[in-house]
Amino acid sequence: MTKKILVINPNSNPAVTEGFSDAVAPLRLAGGPLIDCITLEEGPWGIESQEDADRVVLPLRDLMMARTDADAFVIACYSDPGIEICRRAVPKPVFGIQESGVFAALQRGQRFGVIALGPKSIERHLPYIQRLGIESRLAAERPLNLSVEESESENAFPRVLEVARELAEKDFADTLVLGCAGMARHRQKLENAVGLPVTDPTQAAVSQALGTVLLA
Repeated sequence: MTKKILVINPNSNPAVTEGFSDAVAPLRLAGGPLIDCITLEEGPWGIESQEDADRVVLPLRDLMMARTDADAFVIACYSDPGIEICRRAVPKPVFGIQESGVFAALQRGQRFGVIALGPKSIERHLPYIQRLGIESRLAAERPLNLSVEESESENAFPRVLEVARELAEKDFADTLVLGCAGMARHRQKLENAVGLPVTDPTQAAVSQALGTVLLA
């Protein structure tokens, strides 16, 4: 039976799901595990506040519990809403894109900078960074001041590049993380433009899930 990695977009915007599904396409190996990207229909259109994140925890858990066909799960929302509850609820490994993304970035630099959606997003991210014990390696988080929907548009790239350059030149970050699954389309172009390694956290989480499933 073909193994399966279920990548869940906790917001209800299918364009975000489509964007990160395209981003993980190189990881869809011939004869390898199926990488199935789905949208949580009960979720808000964009997860931009703590309230938005809290709303998706139980629906995420219930979805994972129902999907007994999956061999691993990825929560494709930066800040990893409900990751502890989901890990307790299902026997299969659960990966969060913030956790996976920042640890992947730290393999490519000493101080990572995060391109966040806005101030409310940063409020959610920083306590998690502290719990992960890597606050000393964080150069800074800077906001785009864009919505999830706006950030995934090609038109957002000039603003994404502006914030990336601020993180590099003002905060001395030597590696960057995209702080939202919806920014996946910008990774390669941004890396080429700014001259620093750029981690797309969904790619990082799916890569780690893929390795885990293949070696199981």
